[in-house]
Amino acid sequence: MIQNERASRHEHVLDVARQMMTAARTAPKGKGVDIIEIAMVTGDDLKVLSDKMVAMVEEHGMKFFLRDAANILQAECVIIIGTREQVQGLNCGHCGYPTCAGRPEGVPCAVNSVDVGIAIGSACATAADLRVDTRVMFSAGLAAQQLEWLPGCRSVYAIPVSASTKNPFFDRKPKEEKKE
Repeated sequence: MIQNERASRHEHVLDVARQMMTAARTAPKGKGVDIIEIAMVTGDDLKVLSDKMVAMVEEHGMKFFLRDAANILQAECVIIIGTREQVQGLNCGHCGYPTCAGRPEGVPCAVNSVDVGIAIGSACATAADLRVDTRVMFSAGLAAQQLEWLPGCRSVYAIPVSASTKNPFFDRKPKEEKKE
């Protein structure tokens, strides 16, 4: 039997993405409390995510969302990682307020934010170890958050995943809005 790499690449990338999700899940968490949520976006939902990112440019004018939206369509899949908000009760002040009770609603607990960052780093390290290309995207994560793909999560980030001759997520040119 001869198996061509091109024929098995997509499934291989999905397998790596699953390992990335496991790496994110098993990453260290502050106080050992796991409030991270992780999912993989594939198939037609990649277009839904990309379209949402394009639509968001009208709301806020951040043109780099257009470039990132095009990148999402070059990915085999996208991992989304977010954190639910849960006060850790440390009164550490890392959020900018001296006590957890004094922290206004909507200001994230710094421990939660650090946890999602460590999970992202662990996922990307796994991808690098397995030689697939990734890039952490705030833009696609915000779109996934607005689509409510990780219910109850804030601070959602996205990691598009690809295995191609050249990493499509770097050396990118800005995209312009289409004039109609």
